[in-house]
Amino acid sequence: MVAAARHPNIELLTYSEVEDVSGYVGNFEVTIRKKARKVDATKCRGCGVCWEKCPTKVDSEFEQGLAKRKAIYIPFAQAVPAIPVIDQEHCLYFTKGRCGVCQKVCPAKAIDYEQQDEIIKDKFGAIIVATGFELFNWREVYGEYGYGKYPDVIDSMQFERLNVSSGPTGGKILRPSDGREPKTVVFIKCVGSRDKAKGKSYCSRACCMYTAKHAHQVLEKIPGAQVIVFYMDIRTPGKAYEEFLERTIHEGAIYVRGRVSKVFPEGDKLIVKGEDTLLGRPVEVAADLVVVVPAMVPSRGWDKLAKMLGLQTDKDGFFQEAHPKLRPVETFTAGVFLAGACQGPKDIPDTVAQASAAAAKAILLLSKDEMATEPMVASVDQSVCAGCGLCVEVCPYKAISLTTIAERVGGREITRQVATVNTGLCQGCGSCAVTCPSSAMNLKGFTNEQILAEVDAICL
Repeated sequence: MVAAARHPNIELLTYSEVEDVSGYVGNFEVTIRKKARKVDATKCRGCGVCWEKCPTKVDSEFEQGLAKRKAIYIPFAQAVPAIPVIDQEHCLYFTKGRCGVCQKVCPAKAIDYEQQDEIIKDKFGAIIVATGFELFNWREVYGEYGYGKYPDVIDSMQFERLNVSSGPTGGKILRPSDGREPKTVVFIKCVGSRDKAKGKSYCSRACCMYTAKHAHQVLEKIPGAQVIVFYMDIRTPGKAYEEFLERTIHEGAIYVRGRVSKVFPEGDKLIVKGEDTLLGRPVEVAADLVVVVPAMVPSRGWDKLAKMLGLQTDKDGFFQEAHPKLRPVETFTAGVFLAGACQGPKDIPDTVAQASAAAAKAILLLSKDEMATEPMVASVDQSVCAGCGLCVEVCPYKAISLTTIAERVGGREITRQVATVNTGLCQGCGSCAVTCPSSAMNLKGFTNEQILAEVDAICL
């Protein structure tokens, strides 16, 4: 889902997806599919009668499957705009051709089953990529933890929904299986993080602190509760982070350095078997609730978006910044900036700081009447270009295209294809120059003649 602000009317597009991006800095042409809500936004008042009367119930994505939603719904209470959407995969009107209750009860007559997707093409000067993250799919990889078999094994995002006042339990920490308050809660950290064999090699950074927060909340909300945290290493790099961790431990949270090997049921308890590597002995805990803390991974579709925008990624799919220290929010594609966890695992303060920096960079870019460009860009000697198109394929910034030119040969006019370079997109990487079989591509300032002249001058 994509939200985009449009100028000059500044329209907020939600329930929409970017399908294509072309152009270059200051002149991006973006194709957006505005999906059909099957609800007329100009008539809907967000009264809620439609979803109250809807008979269909499915698992709520926002509540992480811990509660149900209707087939016509808004994702959460504070969603903007407060206009529902019909889930056509589960709505009885679209799946079986019957029902239509929402249309009958809507006082504003806003339900429109015939509404279709709308394709919007607009131009933008800059793009900020803020696609967020998802949790590592530990359910299929770490079967020894029993997710799906044991309802009281949940992940950290599900625990977050249990814990907040707007969640399915009204902020009460209750076991999904029987609704009882858990007295012993076990957290298993680094599931999928720093695990080259089954997960990801990197540290997800934010997990240590939000696990400490969750442990603190259990101890605060459940009198007499016991919290055991299995960890690999504790990393708290932030202002007052270490002090908060120490406070949580002082309140009673028990940190055990070691991996958990297995979780299995015994009566109404879950037996967590692991090890304490500091003491060099096995550990066994009878828990009421087990919370798995998975790695943070890029959002689905990152590869498609990277290709669309000409972005580079690391081996894990996070978007690559132009320079980790000097240009941390910029990309190699001019006019495209990064914000948040799409660039790598981050906590909220780091995400807010990077988002502010990306917004400032975009404002600075758009505030200028003229823009300085990179002088060391590729150029084409069209007299020897064979029009093979290899340079088009290897260009990571989509700066090269084939065009047809006409020329006179032997008294008659012929047409042929040659490469052309968009200097607004070219970043001077040189990939085209080394690929071109006819040596028609050169990098300004780095032609063979210039480099040889430099060598000759040094040798004199």
